[in-house]
Amino acid sequence: MHMIIAEFLGTALMIVFGVGVHCDEVLEGTKYHGSGHVFAISTWAFGITICLYLFGKVCINPAMVVAQAILGNIEWSMVLPYSVAEVAGGVFGAVLVWVCYADHFKASEGSVDPVRIRNIFCTSPGIRNLPRNFFCEFLATFIFIAGIIGIVNVCSTTADHLVPIAVGLLVWAVGMGLGGTTGFAMNLARDMGPRIAHAILPIKGKADSDWVYGIVVPGIAPFLGAVCAAFFMRAFLGA
Repeated sequence: MHMIIAEFLGTALMIVFGVGVHCDEVLEGTKYHGSGHVFAISTWAFGITICLYLFGKVCINPAMVVAQAILGNIEWSMVLPYSVAEVAGGVFGAVLVWVCYADHFKASEGSVDPVRIRNIFCTSPGIRNLPRNFFCEFLATFIFIAGIIGIVNVCSTTADHLVPIAVGLLVWAVGMGLGGTTGFAMNLARDMGPRIAHAILPIKGKADSDWVYGIVVPGIAPFLGAVCAAFFMRAFLGA
């Protein structure tokens, strides 16, 4: 139960950082309006580092949960409980951010495109092409999960305390290199949790939640990427 709670809280905090920085960048009247993608990606990266330091060896990502189960580090019976906790944490974190920025959401009514408001919460492609979007999300997740496994493999015996920093740098690099196509969700909980929050929150004039994209690209592709990464790293590194 302790780890389930940690997955919930860790994912919620990650979303507070991530959705929060998108609120800063997009909404009217914030201190950092229009600050750009480097600001946003850096906050995601630093935020994930802090989550890992606070909550320990959490996955905060259902795709990572599956990868760890394949590698034998998590019991398969825990895959669903961990994943549900992470998605619920994503919803909770997004709702917390909405409460904090409620005045700014109101100030943005009619002046900010509803699709941009939705994109505060969840990802969408720069150019919509589902097969290519799927591949981009698969590739980003493959690199991300393989990178984490490699980092842990190197650091676990001599520099375990550096793992969160290295993972944050990995997030930053993947985001800068591959984030421009799909927004690099790489994580069902990161996308689906806030997408659910967007659907249920009383945001005036909001766009539809685009469930087709949400299920196919940030929903399914990260799992495929994680499975391939786990098998590749087990064969390549003996992870």
